[in-house]
Amino acid sequence: MQAPLFAGVCRVPLATRMNGVHERAVQLEKDAFMVMRCFTALLLSLGAGVTMAQAYPAKPINLIVPFAIGGPVDTLARGLSNSMALQLKETLTIENVAGAGGTVAANRVAKANPDGYTLMVHHIGMATAPSMYRKLSYNPLTDFEFIGEIADVPMTLMAKLALPPDNLTQLIAYIKSSNAKLNLGHAGIGAASHLCGLLFQSRVGVEVNSTVFNGTAPALAALMSGQIDLLCDQTTNTTRPIRSGRVKVYGATTQGRIAAIDMVPTFAEQGVKGFEVVVWNGLYAPKGTPKPVIDNLVKTLQWTLRDPIFRDRLANLGAEPVSKERATPEGLAKKLKAEIEKWRPVIQKAGVQVD
Repeated sequence: MQAPLFAGVCRVPLATRMNGVHERAVQLEKDAFMVMRCFTALLLSLGAGVTMAQAYPAKPINLIVPFAIGGPVDTLARGLSNSMALQLKETLTIENVAGAGGTVAANRVAKANPDGYTLMVHHIGMATAPSMYRKLSYNPLTDFEFIGEIADVPMTLMAKLALPPDNLTQLIAYIKSSNAKLNLGHAGIGAASHLCGLLFQSRVGVEVNSTVFNGTAPALAALMSGQIDLLCDQTTNTTRPIRSGRVKVYGATTQGRIAAIDMVPTFAEQGVKGFEVVVWNGLYAPKGTPKPVIDNLVKTLQWTLRDPIFRDRLANLGAEPVSKERATPEGLAKKLKAEIEKWRPVIQKAGVQVD
């Protein structure tokens, strides 16, 4: 028997076998009425979706940044919000919600009203949180709607100007021979600056003390004032102080040199192989945000990544926009899953877990 029309939308009872012609007619009339009701509901639903897509956004959008003002994710988010606002014709207001390596902000966004007016820019910390935190209050894979990846940002290892070593080889020897361990700043457990520091110590076989800051912007300020010795941070935060000579720099975490700071050699060039850290960033919304809204945001994100002004801004910060395929919900979901699996053994081996 052929499936009834709209069977995937609503369940319509078939006419049952009856003895009388009148009873059959009554039942068929009821069936026809049910079909019309479901068809009308379907049209109204589709119409509501179109109306929502056309009306969105009707007020400013709150863009959550999980780290402090002036940090690398904040810098990226502000450039992104400026370009997206032009396309959406509405303001994107940045709100910095720092704490616990980005998990405070992620938890808030996971529980926010899914109406399209709360979004979040987050980096690699979305993938490391499940392994870093024993009692994570949200699931990165199931508690968010994915919009797409934004940009890849490399990192650099820097030091205060007064630190004696002039290159990476000298720095490694200095750390190994020094009686007093150096202080390396970072933005908290699971932050990119923390992970970069862990990998550096693991790859070259050294140990340093950690100093935690509420974001890498204050950590960078502490480095430039000589309060800490080392900092591994993203180029969106470090390009300017490197260019201006306010810090020493020992290497870039990329395969090739970064155009914006091409005077900085890579770790590989200096004999440290396998130390490549590129921080990816994604755009998220709370789970349940309507699909027409997500579709609108995906379209806007992809327009922004083609915007020459935004691309130039990224290039000046040593960052690179992702491809069109990665700037999609599917692309971000694939990246997040792969990165969770990539970082789990690294974090478990380091033994870095918190409640």
